[in-house]
Amino acid sequence: MSQFDNVSVVKKANVYFDGKCVSHTVILADGTRKSVGVILPSKLTFNTGDPERMEIIAGSCRYKLAGGADWITVKAGGSFEVPGKSSFDIEQSEPLHYVCHFG
Repeated sequence: MSQFDNVSVVKKANVYFDGKCVSHTVILADGTRKSVGVILPSKLTFNTGDPERMEIIAGSCRYKLAGGADWITVKAGGSFEVPGKSSFDIEQSEPLHYVCHFG
């Protein structure tokens, strides 16, 4: 799917890590929540409340789940799952465009 139709977008941006990650929350007609954003070149640690699926739209990154020993590379068109109440490290050397699917 290349776009989300019939949605509400929260106007105020979610800005994390001194602007290295900026996203907007998108709410679908059924109430499903997603965020669409960009992460600038960096190495960051994100904490999760709900389970998440990170869909990579453009760019590539390496990630490591909490407790994991290995870094895994994912490119545009790929995704990775993160358990709820957990965390993951992410590193990229170019701007990374993503959609985060919650729940």
